[in-house]
Amino acid sequence: MKERYKILYKGGEGEITEKKSRFIATVRPVETEGEAAAFIAEMKKRYWDASHNCSAFVIGEENPLTRCSDDGEPAQTAGRPMLDVLLGAEVYNACAVVTRYFGGTLLGTGGLVRAYSKAVREGLLNCVILEKCLADRLRLSTDYSGLGKLQYILSEAGIAVLDSQYGEAVEMTILAPASQSRQIRKKITEGTNGRCGIELQGQVYYGMDAGEIVLLGEG
Repeated sequence: MKERYKILYKGGEGEITEKKSRFIATVRPVETEGEAAAFIAEMKKRYWDASHNCSAFVIGEENPLTRCSDDGEPAQTAGRPMLDVLLGAEVYNACAVVTRYFGGTLLGTGGLVRAYSKAVREGLLNCVILEKCLADRLRLSTDYSGLGKLQYILSEAGIAVLDSQYGEAVEMTILAPASQSRQIRKKITEGTNGRCGIELQGQVYYGMDAGEIVLLGEG
């Protein structure tokens, strides 16, 4: 199980023009091969009048499933370059379809490779890509005398705080990256002189989108 890897969280589109040929890249998150196949079919239906609808996808972070299609373009000039862009960006659970409207001028094999690659990169620029992190969900409870030190420790370590409650005591739920969890718990215990209770509530995956915490499933 990887502790950190990048996923496509929100899809997007990008378009380039090469010698009057239009290349429209549509990129979407997918979790299964079936979802990828359905998305590719959807794009072929939407752009039914296009010259080609080439595709590539990467699913799963451990030994990922990869597929690509040239959809009538010369072999290895479309699908494989598209897949190479996704793999090079290290983005998982992503499917890209590049729709081409032929502009009347042949691009040659090198030109096609560059165009399809560039289109996918343009599409990725308009997507939201998150780093998916495995974390321990920790419930903290402390008195107000330990609050300042606790806040300092969490801030210094860049720890994500899910919620805070201020009553007779202070309670917080935090997400401590799995690889740092033991060290963080030790710092909290030592920094508050043992006045902070720590309860492990399991593991979750999370990411940060524009400064907001996004929960991405149980670990």
